[in-house]
Amino acid sequence: MVDWEEGAARARGRFEDGAARLPDDPDERQRQFTRMGNAAWAAGLCHLMLGQRKEADAWLVRAAETYRESWPDAPPGSWGRPIGAMKSRLIAGDLVGAREDARWALDAGAAASDSPIGRYAAALALLVRGDDARVAPLAGTLTGVDAIPPGVANSLSALAMSDEAGYERAIRALLDDFEAREEFLEDVAVADTVLALQALAEERGGSVPLTSPLLPS
Repeated sequence: MVDWEEGAARARGRFEDGAARLPDDPDERQRQFTRMGNAAWAAGLCHLMLGQRKEADAWLVRAAETYRESWPDAPPGSWGRPIGAMKSRLIAGDLVGAREDARWALDAGAAASDSPIGRYAAALALLVRGDDARVAPLAGTLTGVDAIPPGVANSLSALAMSDEAGYERAIRALLDDFEAREEFLEDVAVADTVLALQALAEERGGSVPLTSPLLPS
């Protein structure tokens, strides 16, 4: 059993502590914003697991905003930040904000990145913006890449091609991947990528019924 109440309180405290101690040095400041974004993300997911949707959405949107604040002084190739922002907004149901963050990732050059994480950011951003025709070539470059679970690449491709059977296989494989993990960001055992992709699938009318200890009931 996970004490989600305690997890939410701990994460909120980390965010508030970070906000009270923002450094002036740009590099230290962007690192602090990233830690705060992670804490807000953790708080949002803990509230989601508690069934507290209003609080969850507020903290997830705050996570996205904080990741965005960290970007101007971030090192080149910090693609995890727009990915985190888009996923947070998708889970919160903030599609308008997710599209804005998708534009941020694309304008920053994610689609031309040498990094598979950058191309993942671009493929996700294109799906968020409904530019499905451009997704499959990018998703294809993620197949077999150690940093990208196969379920992620296959889910992106299936969503772009409106392949409902392929999406169901891929999203279930991704959930299996999460359930096999022993470590999670901020120790929050929630399949956040599954939730974000399911939000995109639901927008397209094809989400898959899933149950797991790593998903809200």
